[in-house]
Amino acid sequence: MLRLLWLLIVFFLVGTLLAQESKVTVQEGLASFYGKRFEGRMTSSGEIFSMDSLTAAHKYLPFGTWVKVSRVDTGDTVWVRINDRLPKTSRRIIDLSRRAATELKMIDRGIARVRIELKSRERMNELYDHFGGISPGTLRLRYFEQPIELLPLLPDFLWPVEYRLPEIYLVPRFF
Repeated sequence: MLRLLWLLIVFFLVGTLLAQESKVTVQEGLASFYGKRFEGRMTSSGEIFSMDSLTAAHKYLPFGTWVKVSRVDTGDTVWVRINDRLPKTSRRIIDLSRRAATELKMIDRGIARVRIELKSRERMNELYDHFGGISPGTLRLRYFEQPIELLPLLPDFLWPVEYRLPEIYLVPRFF
């Protein structure tokens, strides 16, 4: 019985840690890249496009947002900064610079299925507030609350006879 209790505690702790380290995925779909034809032209953000920089175009994400783009089939990843806009009618979710596409090894095919992730839950909350709680297009934005801190689980011999919470009395009994 004691082994079962410890096993449950271990699963609970591992599950809690994995939940805290979960990825902050905002979108999944097709990516393409652009290069020589746009080299030296001005982007929607006012910057001059360079195909050798780690930048990308996205339909909705604010300029200056750093995102992690991962190829679904190979697991290759690259961090890019959003500095341009895709047309609203585009079927792709992101257009990468040539350098970013090279790091994802998608130059030969030209397109790849990718996942877009954010750095942290705090950044997700900032984007949620930026869009006023309404996710544009196929973005998956949600607000992350602070986790609830539970009382530590103690073995039987460390529990006091009665443990008092506000207005509640708990007497630990393990059967």
